Parts: sequence; C-alpha cells; structure tokens
Amino acid sequence: MARRPASAFLTPWGPLLTGTVLLGLTACGTPVPVDPPLVCGNAKRPEVSSPDVRKSDVSSLDVSNLKVRGLSQCGPTADFTPVNSYQGEFADVLDREDAVALLDGRCTGTLIEASAGPVVITAGHCVGLGDRSLLVFNFEDNPDGEQLVTEGTVIEQSLEPDYALIRLDVLPAVMPVLLTTQASERLAIIQHARGKPKAIAEGRYLDACDRQVYYVDLDTLVGSSGAGILTRQGYLLGIHTDGDCDEKGGGANRGWTAEAIVEASEYLQSTDIAER
Repeated sequence: MARRPASAFLTPWGPLLTGTVLLGLTACGTPVPVDPPLVCGNAKRPEVSSPDVRKSDVSSLDVSNLKVRGLSQCGPTADFTPVNSYQGEFADVLDREDAVALLDGRCTGTLIEASAGPVVITAGHCVGLGDRSLLVFNFEDNPDGEQLVTEGTVIEQSLEPDYALIRLDVLPAVMPVLLTTQASERLAIIQHARGKPKAIAEGRYLDACDRQVYYVDLDTLVGSSGAGILTRQGYLLGIHTDGDCDEKGGGANRGWTAEAIVEASEYLQSTDIAER
C-alpha cells in the first residue's frame, strides 16, 4: 500500500510502563498498587495515509485486530461521571467538553485548533481514509445546548501513530482544543464510553516514551478510542488508543502523543503545537 512516512519521529522520553474499539474493553478502576517496571520498545517510523492514497488501498488494511485490543478491565469498577454532573479537580477544564463528539456511534473525537482550519482528531483504527463519518456534538445527560449532528470526511489516517483527522461539513459553534507537549501530574479523558452520553474520567500521568503517553487509574471503555487526553490546563496531550490493565488495578492505558501526531501529519503543522 502506498503511504507517506513522516520525515522524523519522536525521541523516546524515558522508561515507563506498557500499557478501544469496537469490541474492546479497557478500564482502570482503583489506584495502581505497584507500577510494574517495563521498558518501551524501539520507536517505529510512522506511516500515514494522505489524500492522494486511494481509499481502496486503505480499506484493504486488516484493522480487525486493532478494534479488539484491550480486552481486560483494570480494577473492579469503571468510574465515569457525566460531564454536567462533574465537580472534581478538572471542573475548570469542562469548557473543553463542547469540542468532544460521538463518532459513528463507536468512537470519540475532539475538535482541535489547526492553522489550516479546525479538524476533529480521533484514533486511526476507528476510520479509513476517505470515509464519511457521522459526528454528534453535545450528546450528554442534561445537555447545556442543542445537539449538532454533522458529517465529515477523513482527510488523513494512520496506524503508526494511531490517529485520523476529519474535516467537518459544518463546524459547531464551540472552541477547538489546543495541542500541547507538556503533561500534568493528573490527566482527564472526556469520552463517549460504550457510545453513551459524554462522561469524564480522571487519573494519574505515568510517563511517556516511543511517542506514546501512559496513564493509570484512568477509566476507558469500548467507545473511548480517539478521545483526547487532557492536561490539568485543558490542553490535548494526545489521544487514547489502547489499554493494558488487569482486574487488580495493575497495568496502564495509553495513547499517542500530540507531538508524534503532528510530526507524522501533513495537515497539522509544528506551529499547531507549543510548549504550554
């Protein structure tokens, strides 16, 4: 298949843990008792599908294995709070929730700011290049505004890093989320777990290497793939794609960093991400 690799890739940030999504289930319930010391593997060169690659090439990809990743639950419970009921430490970040949408009823996407124009970012294993996707904004309990149902075209798609960009037919009247390279000690994911109304889960930042970010005690379920990993300041550090948890609370969930995605992307530019 014809693909365009990026010219550079992210230098590993240091050692850390290993770590959906049509059939997968990943969740982190209780705090991780012991962080199992594992080391990231070697970084792989990203491969990106761009608009000049035929859709038939992308559709021939075997992505079924990607859509069943993370079949375990981390911890005894999955702790989610509806966005309009949340009053925790990320309460000031909830103005970013308007940018989060249910994608094709099975994944989550976030409208992000880009110099070439706002686009929705999600996981690459959720869609194919050239796909027409259905997005629903403001699908939540006790909604604070009217729902917007719109369609968009997948203009860029990749599996390494695992992301896709969608250009919307109609932009919602919401503030796009900004990208960042700077992690905070605590992270949050606003998501449509199991395709249900929007909810938030929070947890602890663990580390990052090989262009991925790892976090523990931060719940994700089927339907959470592609959701933005938000810092305490409300910026998007990366997108959730995978999990590796156990029922005792061990392991970690993970996603690809915004920095890795920008480096691989032809649409996004270096000016779209900053040290903030």
